[in-house]
Amino acid sequence: MVTPAPAEVIQHGANLPVTGRALPPATMSEVVEIERIDLSCGLNNTDHHTQLNGVDRLIVRRGQPFTIDLHLRPGTHFQNGADVNFIAKTGPIPSVDKQTKVKFSLSKFISRSSWSATSETTSENGVSLSVCSHPNAPVGVYQLILDQGAGVALAEFVLLFNPWCKRDSVYLSNEAEQDEYVLSQDGLIFRGTPKRITALPWTFGQFETGILDICLQILDENPKYISDAALDCSERKSPVYVTRVLSAMINSNDDKGVLVGSWSGDYEDGVKPTAWKDSCSILRQWSDTGCGRVRYGQCWVFAGVACTVSRALGIPCRIVTNFGSAHDSNGDLLMERFYNEFDENISGDSIWNFHVWLESWMTRSDLPLGYEGWQASDPTPQHRSDGVFCCGPAPVRAVKEGELTLQCDVPYVYAEVNADVVEYIKLNDGRVVKMSGSTTEVGKSISTKGVGRDEREDITYSYKYPEGSEEERKVFEKANHHNRLAQTGEEPGLHIKIRVTPEMQIGSDFDVYAELKNNTMVTKACRVMFYAQAVTYNGKLGETCGLGEFTEMNLASTEGGKVTLRLEYAEYSKAIAQDTMIKLVALLIDAETREFYRATKTIVLDNPEIVINILGVPKVGQNLVADLALQNPLPEPLENCVFAVHGANLTDGKPIIHEVGAVGPKGFAIAKVEFTPKLPGPRKIVIDFDSDKLHNIETFENLVIYE
Repeated sequence: MVTPAPAEVIQHGANLPVTGRALPPATMSEVVEIERIDLSCGLNNTDHHTQLNGVDRLIVRRGQPFTIDLHLRPGTHFQNGADVNFIAKTGPIPSVDKQTKVKFSLSKFISRSSWSATSETTSENGVSLSVCSHPNAPVGVYQLILDQGAGVALAEFVLLFNPWCKRDSVYLSNEAEQDEYVLSQDGLIFRGTPKRITALPWTFGQFETGILDICLQILDENPKYISDAALDCSERKSPVYVTRVLSAMINSNDDKGVLVGSWSGDYEDGVKPTAWKDSCSILRQWSDTGCGRVRYGQCWVFAGVACTVSRALGIPCRIVTNFGSAHDSNGDLLMERFYNEFDENISGDSIWNFHVWLESWMTRSDLPLGYEGWQASDPTPQHRSDGVFCCGPAPVRAVKEGELTLQCDVPYVYAEVNADVVEYIKLNDGRVVKMSGSTTEVGKSISTKGVGRDEREDITYSYKYPEGSEEERKVFEKANHHNRLAQTGEEPGLHIKIRVTPEMQIGSDFDVYAELKNNTMVTKACRVMFYAQAVTYNGKLGETCGLGEFTEMNLASTEGGKVTLRLEYAEYSKAIAQDTMIKLVALLIDAETREFYRATKTIVLDNPEIVINILGVPKVGQNLVADLALQNPLPEPLENCVFAVHGANLTDGKPIIHEVGAVGPKGFAIAKVEFTPKLPGPRKIVIDFDSDKLHNIETFENLVIYE
């Protein structure tokens, strides 16, 4: 139980501790007078897998509900209904546009795809609030405010990534892997040579006292936050962004990062890298000294600290060791090692006996499908990426397939595990003689700790095909081709591409954008046409459902521009088919040469989700109830609404139909459907929804039926 103290202002900053306590109302509302607030930290934190951080503050994961109990003063009543509003905000400059400030109302059901809240009266003066964040909300420290009158501050809480939430981009379905890659506070780091691999026990300690605060402090000390805090806090919704920030901040080469790297052998003014055995002592020293650089680290130390911070923030990750790791200094995918007659390496290229980095698990909405899963990032300061000492996150699959055109340092990681080696000797008379070559020296015995066991798992073939195989040589040639293309820079001329917003739900109005770029040496007079057209999944075009003004603009040399097209439900609803697809077409015309440039993109509108709650004991022969709800996202009624529930050995081989009828704008279609399991074992219950305007909406729930 937490009793509010006198009102105070809570600020977001790197030097302030994360309290997570209930905040008192700044000004008591005339509508609701709160005597005390119970954040139920013990229950909430346990439910959100954060109880190891302690239960003295509220630490929750995104896309998952948590509960706050309000104890009202006698005579005060909580007015349930849509007029009860909340504000959740994070960062020093909360912004609705940047998704660091959200306003949402009390509703009948919790939504797992947006900020939402429900309430339940528990006693004459007691109200229980259930609050759920958006599964793509930025992580960080939040304030939750009851938006009545001057506002009643209900709570401060920490929001983390959620590997247990299917809609979170770091979702990890396997429980043993969740335990290993998120919750485990210790592990093994492999070192040595392929013929003699040793295991270094390392304590990550991500749940130790104060460590989460330090991890959040690292984010607030990064240069992107300092230059544009509003944008940086907004970007923290992406594990790709956060992982890249951590890759830069764990080393201190460009910023107020954590560790100084040194391979000199002289460590008198610090701690030698081999003396570290845990991350927490390093992180605490950095924080306690006012972000003073900690001396010294080498690759396994950098990776160990990065793993701690990633797991603390909720990003599943593991430590990876590459034996025979190439450092390609010129990006040609060849390790050209030049020696003098005294066998001294006089070239920039080098091969490390081993090198340690990090893999983080996430989807990649910024890349084509197929590159989700493990992403390699390297906080050891070897390589400048976009001018900063960082590396990754590079999709491991892209490395294996030699897809070097993808972003986030795929060529560099590819070279680390798959570069060819050529050695030369430079004689005193100036002649250079080729000595030998190898295609198998680099990238051996790539290792990580096994799940739930203290054993080495070899993951070499997740990075590369078997050495010398036909597939491996084909990938190398493709990588070489991609690398040559990448080194030429952007192609000259005019360019146009289409960008869309991340959320395009049916029923809403939203903007799409045509981005222009003039990669020539002269100013270009341009004309742009931007329109939208309904399309089916097999490519058949329908009616136009969005048409922008014919735009004329002058683009200076090397500069860009943007044209916006507004898609309104009132227009596209008349044209789209059941596939809810829209094709965007942008035409760019060079007014002088009359050359045409075209960009297209097909978008699929998001349907609303079906919320399902299974009630009852899942046993053979005992009735279960599927409690179903779907909110109508349209500004007009739905007619002929029907739920269909079916599942093998659950519904007698045929769907159970429940007719709802009509549902008003923003209203809910609700159903309770009974079914009786016939056989034990894992089962999947599937729910479909159909209506006159929304079609093909479905979801499922996995069940385990017991005897």
